[in-house]
Amino acid sequence: MNKPTRRKIAFIGGGGVRTPLVVFGINEAAEALGAEELVLFDPDQERVGIMVALGQAIVAREGGSLRVRRASSIEDAIEGSSFVLNSIRVGGIQARTQDERTSIEHGYPGQETTGPGGVAMALRTVSTAVEQAKLVERLSPQAWLINFTNPAGLITQAIKHNTDAKVVGICDTPTEMLHRINTTLGARPDEVRCEYVGLNHLGWIRRIRLRGEDVTDRLLGDDTFLSQLYSVPLFEHDLIRALRLIPTEYLFFYYSRRRALENQRRQGSTRGAEVEQLNHKLLVSLAQLLKQGDQAAAISTYVDYLNTRSGSYMKLEGEGNSALNTGELSNEDPFRAASGYHRIALDVMNALCGARPSRIVVNTQNLGSIAEVESNDIVEVSCQISEDAITPEPCGALPEDVRGLVLAVKAYERAAIDAALSGSVLMARKAMLLYPAIGEWEPSKALLERLIVHC
Repeated sequence: MNKPTRRKIAFIGGGGVRTPLVVFGINEAAEALGAEELVLFDPDQERVGIMVALGQAIVAREGGSLRVRRASSIEDAIEGSSFVLNSIRVGGIQARTQDERTSIEHGYPGQETTGPGGVAMALRTVSTAVEQAKLVERLSPQAWLINFTNPAGLITQAIKHNTDAKVVGICDTPTEMLHRINTTLGARPDEVRCEYVGLNHLGWIRRIRLRGEDVTDRLLGDDTFLSQLYSVPLFEHDLIRALRLIPTEYLFFYYSRRRALENQRRQGSTRGAEVEQLNHKLLVSLAQLLKQGDQAAAISTYVDYLNTRSGSYMKLEGEGNSALNTGELSNEDPFRAASGYHRIALDVMNALCGARPSRIVVNTQNLGSIAEVESNDIVEVSCQISEDAITPEPCGALPEDVRGLVLAVKAYERAAIDAALSGSVLMARKAMLLYPAIGEWEPSKALLERLIVHC
């Protein structure tokens, strides 16, 4: 990539509640990135206005030079950008809430990216994400499109197969798991090397080396170690030992579907419904505080929101607890956390612009990394990322115990993309049939009749 003197970065979906984290991260790394301007686009003008104002307050507090502004159009945001971040939610949080409730009513766990909720999210999102990527391809062909939009692997594949945009999908789940492993081992990141393999929200760590020594067997037998890998107890240790693989948290919705569903039914809510309440309260408070000019209180309110949200992650599904119980509010500074939503984006951008080449788990073309997966399919694996280049590491064959699941989910993703782009209800039902999280024909008709209203 030719390095411009100063870079413009676009954020599509900039009205999202995590946008201020990204503003903080880009401002913090502005010198390394050469970032001069961050332009936020969102069809919800009120929300994006709040996020621009809060972002500007954060930059002012930190003493940065990054300019944060609202785009007059999506074209205004994209044109001339070196990076385009994409984090959209078609239908808003209300659609997620409805998806999850519909899933539970039909006997499936309610989750935004897996199960029926994931199908609905894909059907709603693919066409919009592809059209936006075509704008990037036309207006800023040299830009990297960094896809946050969920389901991240599926959306990245839809963009890659239907446009010429340079796209990479990112997710903080693998990096958060790697961070937990490092913390539990009391080791620096450069002292630990993990082998990671899978698809987005369907990944496993199959080997851990500490200072060059393979410690996988020892750690699999260590209950104390395994107990610290998840924010709440998700997997029995015997399950992990039987697989000889450490699953990332979203495997909970495959391996413990009944438990997740029972916890949701007992709680009487879903994660989406609780996040919707948290978001509404946040936006009302931010609008009022920013109007009053109280930027410090607005930032403090936002920090409390993030800590409430992140501190309750997976507790409803894993334990039947509520995100609305703020009794255990963390005092952590989420802006300066070592991992998280904004850190993965910054790491990838720093690597792609040549400032800090790194080994990072991202969603990218397979190119032979996983032996059984098609070369042009998107996988989630460790990659060497350097200036304008992403090279997936060879992973060899999939572990036998997860091979069938990975290939079935990839077949589902292909069918779901075809359904979204064609509008075919029959193809959508086929996608549900192929999807192990559903895997039946008859329920798909009633599910789609309920879900498609919101697609």
